Amino acid sequence: MTTTIRNVTPNDAPICGHIIYEAFKMVQDRHGFAPDFPSVEAATDFARMLTTHPGIFGVVAEMEARTVASGFLWQRDPVRGIGPVTVDPHHQGQGTGRLVMNALLDRTKSVAGVRLVQDAFNSCSFALYASLGFVVREPLMLMQGTPKSMPENKADTSVRSLTEADIGACAALAERIHGYDRGSELRDAVGFLKPLVVERGGRVRGYVTMPTFWPANHGVAETSEDMAALLWGAALRINAPLSLLVPTRQTEFLRWCLREGLRCVKPMTLMTIGTYREPKGAYFPSVIY
Repeated sequence: MTTTIRNVTPNDAPICGHIIYEAFKMVQDRHGFAPDFPSVEAATDFARMLTTHPGIFGVVAEMEARTVASGFLWQRDPVRGIGPVTVDPHHQGQGTGRLVMNALLDRTKSVAGVRLVQDAFNSCSFALYASLGFVVREPLMLMQGTPKSMPENKADTSVRSLTEADIGACAALAERIHGYDRGSELRDAVGFLKPLVVERGGRVRGYVTMPTFWPANHGVAETSEDMAALLWGAALRINAPLSLLVPTRQTEFLRWCLREGLRCVKPMTLMTIGTYREPKGAYFPSVIY
């Protein structure tokens, strides 16, 4: 059968949501992990956002006028992010995922870099991305839970909501740590998520974009101490478990999470094409960041 690729439209959200749900559920069930999406409805809501956001480009793959796969490219900032890329379980192993990835990568030939995060236990997706030129940059561990200790409040340190007025300082901090700007993503976070900043000595020392939802949750901080204060403060403000992707090579940060009672949920891998600079500071990525 011939497979064709076309640009996604908002009308594709229901079928894309169904494929996203079924594709992730199949591989996660196979390896004994809980599904990322609790229902088809949740995946469809996510697909609706993907297909209508002006900063996200998407494609679908069709066989005999039936949609069998989709993929999305986040284009908001200089470094692009890919995901999710999913193929209907009944049509996997036929090269469809590669066609979708090639269509997305065609739009990144003039950009500084591209990144994605994949489930480390999914050997098929790992092989595909590696064969397309992606390089492993960071082993990650999805960790969830509420910090169990209650540190003393410090008079010069506070955690509060991130506002429009903070975007410049937060973008500059991200650029110092990662080497590139994420201002557009931060503006989206202020509009649609629940981002927080930690201030110390009257200056922003770190931020987190969505403390309870790891796919959209990324954070940076000047020091490990600032990151700990940020996450403690976030847990107190939201009164719900934290959910984040911890870079396991950040040993001090990882051990802090374990001491605080956060549990390891599943391993993941950060992979990139193009420009990549080792972060210089405390950080954790989202799926796209």
